[in-house]
Amino acid sequence: GQKIRTRIFRPNNDDKLPAVLYLHGGGYLIGNPETSLDIMEALIRKRDCVVVAPDYRKGLKVGYPDGFNDCYDTLAWMKSNAEELNIRDDKFIVAGISAGGGLTAALTLKACDTGDFDIAFQLPACPMIDHRQSTDSAKEMTNVPTWNAQSNKLGWATYLQNIQGKVPAYASPSLAEKYSHLPPTITYIGSAEPFRDETIAYVEELKKAGVPVKFELFKGGYHGFEV
Repeated sequence: GQKIRTRIFRPNNDDKLPAVLYLHGGGYLIGNPETSLDIMEALIRKRDCVVVAPDYRKGLKVGYPDGFNDCYDTLAWMKSNAEELNIRDDKFIVAGISAGGGLTAALTLKACDTGDFDIAFQLPACPMIDHRQSTDSAKEMTNVPTWNAQSNKLGWATYLQNIQGKVPAYASPSLAEKYSHLPPTITYIGSAEPFRDETIAYVEELKKAGVPVKFELFKGGYHGFEV
């Protein structure tokens, strides 16, 4: 029953194209699809595709699972309206940055657990995926630009505010116990940001499970450096 404002971007191509669900960043606190216009345009210029970007719920008054459900519902809407959108309905791409990267990993995990959607590959860029904040980078990055250990604590505390008891892996994807059923993954991280160690650990778990991964660590990169 929740209305979800959604932006749809398409190249000048009338063919039935692959579809990308793109999830913007903002620490689960702020942001909207318009903050990622350059990234979405770059995706389309690289390879013709249709990008669907929901303005999922976030902020101080809502947390998990509201925004997560909005994104998953958008994926379901894409599949059920594939003919009207003129997109492929057999495989989807999920991509996002920061909190959107965390949502990417979470949605992909659920889609693979349930079999609701076939995910061709996922692109969780510099993802926010571990609420425990127990790694060295999560604890030590206190004086870095854009997003640091303090803002990370605020983001997670806000996102998990409605959870009582055990935190599910769909809220904090680093808690996943199975990786072998996940699709090929592309991701990157900067060396000077709180998410560094959790991203590297996630990549290693994927590789151990036999999942094809393309990963790059950018030396000196702080959160959002690519913008």
